[in-house]
Amino acid sequence: MTANKVMFITGAAKRLGAFNAVFFHQAGWNIVLHYNQSAAPAVNLADKLNQQRPDSVKLVQGSFNSLLDIEQVGDDAVAAFGRLDCLLNNASAFYATPIGSIDEQDWTALVGSNMQAPLFLAQRCVHALKETQGNIINMVDIHALRPLQKHSLYCMAKAALVSMTYSLAQELAPLVRVNGIAPGAILWPETALGDEQKSEILKHIPLQQLGSEKDIAQGIEYLLNANYVTGQILAIDGGRSIASQGQL
Repeated sequence: MTANKVMFITGAAKRLGAFNAVFFHQAGWNIVLHYNQSAAPAVNLADKLNQQRPDSVKLVQGSFNSLLDIEQVGDDAVAAFGRLDCLLNNASAFYATPIGSIDEQDWTALVGSNMQAPLFLAQRCVHALKETQGNIINMVDIHALRPLQKHSLYCMAKAALVSMTYSLAQELAPLVRVNGIAPGAILWPETALGDEQKSEILKHIPLQQLGSEKDIAQGIEYLLNANYVTGQILAIDGGRSIASQGQL
């Protein structure tokens, strides 16, 4: 078993997941880096970090579309270093599903990554987390409570993740703390947004700017060190969730 603390990050090949992998690796954590289809960026990131500190990052691959796959990912993550100190449920499918267009594939993708995987990974990893008095941190969304138009399924899944965070915080205390991060506008979506759309979004953010990946990482860092905090959702959104209008 490694002496270093171990963080298991789902969906860590790109964007926020990759940034957090680098951020916490630099802070001395060992990283279990999960990916599904993004093999090339995941391998490249792991190689880069392992060059800086040998055998400090291990890869876990798997889909979140079935319970068997999720359980295998959880087992592989715990076995990677023989301990687990933090489960960071970061993986998240995000796209519009207007009513009338939703099908089983949408349900599987959006519920699978945003609700099903966090629950069953927590269940699979809980014994390892209890041994280290570790943390579960769920990446939620400010739109879990203020839904985006035409994103009902995504917002439903994130709302369930909020409720799950509250429930697990009670059930897993006192050995495991469970909290959430609710990002606002941090990175523009991979789907193209025009300048007018971006300007409209920024108008509804009191701080009048995008946040950064580092803002999210520092929020996670706070929750990891806040020994008397559990069952909380920390909004990192420039005030967007309290503004008079919060829609895209």
